[in-house]
Amino acid sequence: MGAIFQSLGRTVIAGIVLLVIIILVAGAGTGQMVSLDMDWSRFFMRWLHVLSGVMWIGLLWYFNFVQIPSMPKIPDEQKPAIGKVIAPEALFWFRWAAMSTIVTGLLLAGMNGYLVGALSLHKPFHAIGIGMWLGIVMWFNVWFIIWPNQKKALGIVQVGAEEKAAAARMAMLTSRFNTMLSIPMLYCMVAQQNGGL
Repeated sequence: MGAIFQSLGRTVIAGIVLLVIIILVAGAGTGQMVSLDMDWSRFFMRWLHVLSGVMWIGLLWYFNFVQIPSMPKIPDEQKPAIGKVIAPEALFWFRWAAMSTIVTGLLLAGMNGYLVGALSLHKPFHAIGIGMWLGIVMWFNVWFIIWPNQKKALGIVQVGAEEKAAAARMAMLTSRFNTMLSIPMLYCMVAQQNGGL
């Protein structure tokens, strides 16, 4: 068992295997097996969207609630480990989780027939439409403001000290802006199906 948890890849595969077992056992217990039809495809796309969103917003909140506030407490000789190892890896997963969340969300909206209605903020899709627009703005910020500035701040792209400091500040402020937007975005996404807006 320990070998499974010593590798992230094996841990993820074990999670998928466990999910398949749960689906099969639950289906056998209820007499209803999964039928791979359009309803299941929409459900599966929603699950992928939620999974991606958890990774994206989880990392956004990690940066803002843990990493950024902790940086002043870390001794200077230890900071290179954050900037050279942890932050680039976290930013890789962060930006690709953002991309996956947007792509699966747009596909899901298209599969469910509310893409245009939501993006144009028409009732009854105005709540999820607001959430979608907030998510699109956040995605744009990740790819076109945060990541380009983080590359400068982390030294992936070489710039002078003054530009590096300005880039770090812009990345942090935009990340905080996305944290602020994530609160109403998540509310609107949940509100659509639960009458909260």
